[in-house]
Amino acid sequence: MIGHELAGRYKVIERIGGGGMALVYKAQDILLNRHVAIKVLRQQFVHDEEFIRRFRREAQSAASLSHPNVVSIYDVGQEDDVHYIVMECIDGNNLNEIIKERAPLQVDEAVRIASQICDALEHAHQNQIIHRDIKPHNILIGRNGRVKVTDFGIARAVTSTTITQTGSVVGSVHYFSPEHAKGVATGEKSDLYSLGIVLYQMLTGRLPFLGESPISVALKHLQEEFEEPKEVNALIPQSVENVILKSMRKNPQERYQSAEEMLQDLETCLLPARRNEPKIQFHDDADQTIVMPALKSMQPAGAAEAYPGPENYTGPPAPNASSGDVEDDGVRKEMVSERKSGKQSKKKPALIVGLSLLFLAIIAGLVLFVNQMLEVKDVTVPGVITMAEAEAVRTLEEAGLVVNPEVLREYKEGVEAGIVLKQSRAEGTVVKEGASVQLTVGEEKPLSVMPSLSGRTLDEAMELLAEQKVDKDAITVREENSDSAAAGEILSQSPDSGVEFDPDEANVMLVVSKGKAEVEMTDLTTMTRSEAENEIKRLGLKVGTVKDEPSFTAERGTVLSQWPWDAGAMATPGTEQNIVVSSGYPSDALNYTFKVPVAPSALGESSRIRIVYSDARGDSAEAIERDVNATEIIPVELVLAPGKDGTVTIYRDGRSLDTYVVAYNDAKNGTVPEPEVEPPLPIVPEVPAVTEPENGDGSAEGTGGTGAEGNGNTETPGEAKGKDKDKNEDKKKDPKDEDEDEDDD
Repeated sequence: MIGHELAGRYKVIERIGGGGMALVYKAQDILLNRHVAIKVLRQQFVHDEEFIRRFRREAQSAASLSHPNVVSIYDVGQEDDVHYIVMECIDGNNLNEIIKERAPLQVDEAVRIASQICDALEHAHQNQIIHRDIKPHNILIGRNGRVKVTDFGIARAVTSTTITQTGSVVGSVHYFSPEHAKGVATGEKSDLYSLGIVLYQMLTGRLPFLGESPISVALKHLQEEFEEPKEVNALIPQSVENVILKSMRKNPQERYQSAEEMLQDLETCLLPARRNEPKIQFHDDADQTIVMPALKSMQPAGAAEAYPGPENYTGPPAPNASSGDVEDDGVRKEMVSERKSGKQSKKKPALIVGLSLLFLAIIAGLVLFVNQMLEVKDVTVPGVITMAEAEAVRTLEEAGLVVNPEVLREYKEGVEAGIVLKQSRAEGTVVKEGASVQLTVGEEKPLSVMPSLSGRTLDEAMELLAEQKVDKDAITVREENSDSAAAGEILSQSPDSGVEFDPDEANVMLVVSKGKAEVEMTDLTTMTRSEAENEIKRLGLKVGTVKDEPSFTAERGTVLSQWPWDAGAMATPGTEQNIVVSSGYPSDALNYTFKVPVAPSALGESSRIRIVYSDARGDSAEAIERDVNATEIIPVELVLAPGKDGTVTIYRDGRSLDTYVVAYNDAKNGTVPEPEVEPPLPIVPEVPAVTEPENGDGSAEGTGGTGAEGNGNTETPGEAKGKDKDKNEDKKKDPKDEDEDEDDD
């Protein structure tokens, strides 16, 4: 049953209990997504139409009960040979387990539990439903302390049909009412008698009647008195003991007349005014005193006083009789009496003897009958292990023993199904006739039902197979590519789902999807985030982690890096691809415009100007390179950051002219010094040379000598022009010299 979906709605999870007529499973209601308890009828009852009819009718009537202390019945149905009742699943323990662990219970706790049971019975009795099997095993205590009474509706089917089939009363004989033990009709008061025993057991930790066999216990319910609760537990208040004594009277007329009456008594018995009330008294039962009718017989002579009878009574003297008449009749009466006495004297001894023998025979018969009823013979338990089940039952019954109808079935390696493995009473044990023996019979090795694994992950499939006790080494996993299933998902299985298999012998094959075939990963860097995500999905991968990081080099929203699949790597579809996206400049970055003045080397000429800068974005970035023929201010956009100052280098005609440092703190504070421009050199016009004749002393003549002499300059205009030309030539170096200058910088 475990793993089976009953009626296509209830998925059976595990077995949580069982009794002589049914097994109880915990299941998941798939439709309403809740846990339920399912009671499934044992197989030996499924072919008894009368039993099935009563089972359904009573279960359906019990489903009409709606009370906080009654386990709710949700559904009743049949699937093939499986007859089941779906009911509320209670998370807790039954009262029998609590009594075993903690009895005797505290008085207030026991009274509280009994009150809730009685409240449930009062509701059931109002709906004309008699439980007939009140016992701690059928009382559930939830985690919140709520009491729930279960097994309503099946007791009538048990007590009517099962008695006929087995010839004995099936049920809990320790909680039977006397009328139940007699086999007569039971009613509401029988439930109250059983509740009294449950309360007795909670407060004393023991049962009121014990015996070696069910028959002996049943006879004690009929004939014997139980030990009063206060004699066992002196802490029980008299008012509580009175409730027990009244509910457990053998005469139903002396018990509580209704569950409502008993409930009122339970609710008030712990009040201070009632705790020390007098012990309840009852009149003697007429049924307990047997009156034998008097036997009419002739008494022997001299025994008239001891055994007065009608023959010794002569009656009063006749009225109005004279003494004379008495004397005259005296002789005649005496003669008549002598004749009569002569005849009667012959009959009396025979009659007396016959009646005496008859009386003794009746007494002897009664004694023999009572002895047979009360005395149970001793029998020796025969050994039935290794016998077939039917043979073992027959052997035990022939020995005068009763086989428990709840035959335990257990698989044992090397033992065939139907062969007895264990017996509850050892061979050779001497017990009373009618004692119960429980058998454990071997059964076929239980097969597991293969769960549905398709669509699950490999880890989930392995967990489900472990629950079915499949060895890990017996599981083979094969991977295949699939365009429809995600990587790691089960594609197929062998054996198929729903197939019964032996976990110790089966080999399980699982085919797991690898997802789509591998694809070459695209370079996602320089793409925008949305472009990268679309590309990842196009390749059949999943977008994994997306991190934002500041960057000086990439624009905001541009992918900086990717992992685990780098550009050009073979990626597995279905796996995750992670990316890092630029969030732009850091928050402490600073944009600064540095204005650089440039000019040609000489007025009226054109010079090649090249500006190179370094900042937080990188080194040696070129701002401009062009010709200028006049002084200009060229703006250079810098990005600065703490620890990332900027530099600007100016080249003119291939030579490094100047380098400026723009500090982050100066730019932030507005204290960056402004650069000074070097003005271009003026253009010196060429003066034509004048040739004059030399004087006798070798000096030149003319007006030109006067200017030269006047300023003390001995250079001729041609020499001055040559020097200016040399000066300009010095400013224009060889390109190789320019490179050397840059390296020096």
